[in-house]
Amino acid sequence: MKRMMAAVLAATALASTTAAQAQLTEAPAASLTLDEALSAAGAVSPAIEASRSGVKAAEAQRSVAGLRPNPSLDTMTENVAGTGMYKGLRSSETTVGLSLPLELGGKRSARVGVANAQLDRATLDAVIAQADLRLRVTQAYNDAAAAQRRTANAREQVGIAAEVLRAAHVRVAAGRASPLEEQRADVVRLNAEGAAERAERSAQVALGNLARLIGRVATTLDTGWFARIDIAGPRVPVRSEDTLAAAAAQADLTTATAQVRLARSQRVPDVTVSASARRLEATNDTAAVFGVSVPLPLFNNGRAAVDLASAQRQQADAQRRVALLDAEQAIASAEADVANAATTARNATGPTLAAAQEAARIARIGYREGKFGQLDLLEAERTLAETRAAAIDALAAYHDAQARLERLAAPAPTDAEDAR
Repeated sequence: MKRMMAAVLAATALASTTAAQAQLTEAPAASLTLDEALSAAGAVSPAIEASRSGVKAAEAQRSVAGLRPNPSLDTMTENVAGTGMYKGLRSSETTVGLSLPLELGGKRSARVGVANAQLDRATLDAVIAQADLRLRVTQAYNDAAAAQRRTANAREQVGIAAEVLRAAHVRVAAGRASPLEEQRADVVRLNAEGAAERAERSAQVALGNLARLIGRVATTLDTGWFARIDIAGPRVPVRSEDTLAAAAAQADLTTATAQVRLARSQRVPDVTVSASARRLEATNDTAAVFGVSVPLPLFNNGRAAVDLASAQRQQADAQRRVALLDAEQAIASAEADVANAATTARNATGPTLAAAQEAARIARIGYREGKFGQLDLLEAERTLAETRAAAIDALAAYHDAQARLERLAAPAPTDAEDAR
């Protein structure tokens, strides 16, 4: 029995050791990259689903536009329920036939042209939805990464404040400083803890917003992406004519032009031809009946519809020119924002931050050795905290400006079929 218990205890200890080693050697959870977030958002975004449904609806509309008018079955009975020889059905004449509308003026091809233009616009809307989603996810990812950096910075400030409090306590206990220094250091520590709590709440909100967009919870983000600043160099000039905004305005103009053609085609009256067989009850004979029906455009000749479509086309053309101007201005402003944000981020994360860190390190050493006063130390720590916060803000502003510029400069698809 004792041997069995010893074996059980040995096996339990071995299993515990193995599990502990497995926990120590287990790789940490991989951080969520921006590309992974974009891919996940594309699979669950209702905006993408709505744009795809719009493309399907436009394709169905194009099929409807290409259909021809249906024929009609006509039935008519005359000379019934009268008096004399027309009493009852003795002299009735029954006509049964088919009538077929004939569209003239190119109405069918004009409808198909409008439907094709609307399909191209819907396809472009799908591309725009993807670009908008990319911008939204990138901004949410940037906000979450910045919030995590601010939280880490706040936690580090709490540790620094606690260390300053311990140093002040030692100085006060040794009689080298007044108790006021310890009280002042304790206030700084409490303020740092409050700032850390607020930063953690903000980080939770930012991560929650990102999770709602991508449909998955992420606790660790790619810190390398957030700290990365692209090397400045000559940028390829962005032509406003090639952007999505210009393409959307051009697609609206194309649709308006197709509407003008459709309105002009509708000014041509359609002709309805019919062929029928008539049976005469009195003689039991059958005769053929042929007919042609042509509407007379006396009150509505379609001119007003053409004027309306032409005015809408002129409006679309003017809006296209406005869109080009707006795109050029927005791209120029965004390029300046990216350049300015990159310069600020490099300075804040480079020599400025290094100088603040060195000043704080010297102040800590000098305060412990009694060479510097507490106010000098607190000022150095405050400057370091502000410099770190400014560096995080500069990096967040840079990535936000870069994302907005990429959205503005997103190229339009060269072919609608390729976009679909």
